[in-house]
Amino acid sequence: MGEAIGQMLPAAVGVAISPLPIVAVVLMLVTPRGRVNGPAFVLGWMLGLAVVGAIVLGVASGVSASDDGEPATWVSVLELVLGLSVLLLGVRQFRGRPRGDAVPEPPKWMQALDTFEPPKAIGTGVLLSSVNPKNLLLAVAGAAAIAQTGISGGEQAIAWVVFVLVASVGVAAPVIVAVAMGDRSRHLLDELKDWLAANNATIMSVLLVVVGAKLIGDAISGL
Repeated sequence: MGEAIGQMLPAAVGVAISPLPIVAVVLMLVTPRGRVNGPAFVLGWMLGLAVVGAIVLGVASGVSASDDGEPATWVSVLELVLGLSVLLLGVRQFRGRPRGDAVPEPPKWMQALDTFEPPKAIGTGVLLSSVNPKNLLLAVAGAAAIAQTGISGGEQAIAWVVFVLVASVGVAAPVIVAVAMGDRSRHLLDELKDWLAANNATIMSVLLVVVGAKLIGDAISGL
């Protein structure tokens, strides 16, 4: 199981430090319903990742993701496709980064976060973790990395729980800070939000290129 955790860790870290969801949860925390919506968002985030893992690991277990301890050919092909896709997303993200002192315009849905009720916060968390293309690609890559090691179903489930926990650190940290510090966290969270919003494209482009290169390397090794 240690090998599975080691293989999926880069993808989990990639999901964890995705700036946009962290900005979203910070914005929720500074609204009147922040103490409820923040944890609800994290819950939805984890549920979305759990669903992706259940689907990918379920499919992989039914079609033999491992042959005698080595990744099956189809897993290596999948990793190659995912690696190239992630790499292209990284390049695209870098080319679309704001120039100079330009401040990127936040998505329209972010402007409505102060009107969210807990069910909508949960739904937003699910969408950003499991439907957002960047996070979906990384989550599928992480699940494929676990499946290819050939460990038992129970061990795969434990490894995926570790993936979800690691991948949730980024969105959970602001909630923990807000609960621990109360109103004193407002200034700190505002600074974090502004910095992430300004550097979102650069952070994600570097991250995606690194993870994409690893996936391509693993795929080539397995073919």
